[in-house]
Amino acid sequence: MNPSAEAADPLAEGAAGSEPEVSELKLALASAEQAAAAARDQQLRALAELDNVRKRAQRDIDSAQRFALERFAGELLGVRDSLELAAQSAAKAGAGDAAAGSSAAGVQATLQLLVKAFDKFSIVRIDPQGAAFDPAQHEAVLAQESASAPADSVLQVLQSGYQLNGRLLRPARVIVARAPQSGA
Repeated sequence: MNPSAEAADPLAEGAAGSEPEVSELKLALASAEQAAAAARDQQLRALAELDNVRKRAQRDIDSAQRFALERFAGELLGVRDSLELAAQSAAKAGAGDAAAGSSAAGVQATLQLLVKAFDKFSIVRIDPQGAAFDPAQHEAVLAQESASAPADSVLQVLQSGYQLNGRLLRPARVIVARAPQSGA
């Protein structure tokens, strides 16, 4: 017998005997690759969802920070209105009286501090005098005929409106011009 022939026979037998094992291994490998791909896809989806949750939470935090002052600022609007009226009254009354003049100066100083606080926290006054009427930012209290102003423009501002970071806190209360009626 040829020793190389004997060595070849066991290899041939082993190769022939392992053919079913190879196909089983290939099936197992394909199954494992599918499972790995599914797991990878699931991992990517979970990471994307986690990223979306993180971004949504950050937006909510940013929004809460920007608008946390909304109710408080809304309450301060009446204070500012009152201080402005007091400053106007005190300025008129305090023209000749020293005590009234110092009172007017105190009211004016307090008003300036409130105005600075409004500026610091992005509370912006809406003063639409002469502008076109915008129902999203203005509240029409009265429509008045006017030959000098264009129709649907603001003739007079009765109460200023305010915005906080672009969000309306209070609409401006206005008198709106309307075209004069002919034949009256």
